[in-house]
Amino acid sequence: MKIGEVRLWKLTRRMAREAMSAGHFKGAIIPTGSTEQHNEYLAMEHDTASALHIAYHAAIDLYPHVLVTPPVPVGLSEHWMDFPGSLTLKPETFIAVVYDICDSLKRHGIEHILIVNGHAGNGPLRHEMADFNEKLGIDIEFCCYWEAYSKEYMDRIVGSGKGVAHAAEFETSFGYAAFPENAHWEEVDYEKADLKIKSESYAKEDPAAFAESRDLAMAHKGRVMINEAINWVAEKMATKMNLQGIKNRDQGDSF
Repeated sequence: MKIGEVRLWKLTRRMAREAMSAGHFKGAIIPTGSTEQHNEYLAMEHDTASALHIAYHAAIDLYPHVLVTPPVPVGLSEHWMDFPGSLTLKPETFIAVVYDICDSLKRHGIEHILIVNGHAGNGPLRHEMADFNEKLGIDIEFCCYWEAYSKEYMDRIVGSGKGVAHAAEFETSFGYAAFPENAHWEEVDYEKADLKIKSESYAKEDPAAFAESRDLAMAHKGRVMINEAINWVAEKMATKMNLQGIKNRDQGDSF
């Protein structure tokens, strides 16, 4: 089968109408992320771009059953507002935006929705799922894409032992593999940076993340972990929709 477009914002109204009239796109993935600091070298869109990358490729593997909505690019990031450029929403605003997207999808005949999250701070949304399901009467689930990884899996690949820590080896490896243009090491001098980090705990974590990203992050690690997450999200969506014959991606895992 020829793979068509799965990104909702890329479809014309004709394309959307004809696909849905043909019984396609009974499922949807909503990527959620953030616009927030990711140390001195990663772009602020990292969480959003990561969730979208996983969601898009999972939907491609499930074509023509699943579409991807535009990502929700701002989440709950109050804890990073000391860093210029970070954006945040009030929890009630963020929850309302995601609810309204789900409601819109339901009104177009979508029966299964998976919210694929890329920012740990958005975790409170998970607790709203029972309410979303009850009010809308369709199948809606929340997950963070890194739930695909067991501790043993991460210990084998992430040399720092820090798992999915913020802006550290894991996220930098992901960025190298998926969107290397978002990693900016040029003219970065951490020692001379005028950093005023109020949180005592993060004041210790921030330089460690910098060193781990510089010394341990690799595109190959990112590709392996990305494919693991794509397979996991695709399988989760296929189970929800009772789809058969979904082929997993080769992880190329040589660790």
